[in-house]
Amino acid sequence: MKCPYCGHLDSRVIDSRSTEEGSAIRRRRECAACEKRFTTYEKLEETPLIVVKRNGNRQLFDRKKILNGLIYAGGKQNIPLHVFEQLVDELERELRSDYSHEVSSDEIGRRVLVKLYDIDEVAYVRFASVYHKFKDINDFKKALAEMPPENVET
Repeated sequence: MKCPYCGHLDSRVIDSRSTEEGSAIRRRRECAACEKRFTTYEKLEETPLIVVKRNGNRQLFDRKKILNGLIYAGGKQNIPLHVFEQLVDELERELRSDYSHEVSSDEIGRRVLVKLYDIDEVAYVRFASVYHKFKDINDFKKALAEMPPENVET
């Protein structure tokens, strides 16, 4: 590892430990030339997951976009943030497991809706309104009519 102080290429590891979430290894190093200490982090390099949008554009998967959409859909439903974070964590794990490089935005939206349905029905309908691009109240009525009867209150 190159020393950030003198540029020497030889250093030794003094201490090594996992980060709190276990996603990286923190290493404390000492330069063999100038003997100054510095910290490095070793993290698994993941292959990028590309999202294919409806218009054919491609962009990198961004979990923050999904999380923001869920927070917006949750509105004033008092759903704790950690619930949405867990949903996005689970979704990302599934997508990386099921798709090697590319996944459609429609597939992502469909999976979010399946997970969101069990969390909160109002958030589900609000998220569905954006995902399905509802144009008017009839689209909302149709979505509500398609919900299982035991979950629709009259």
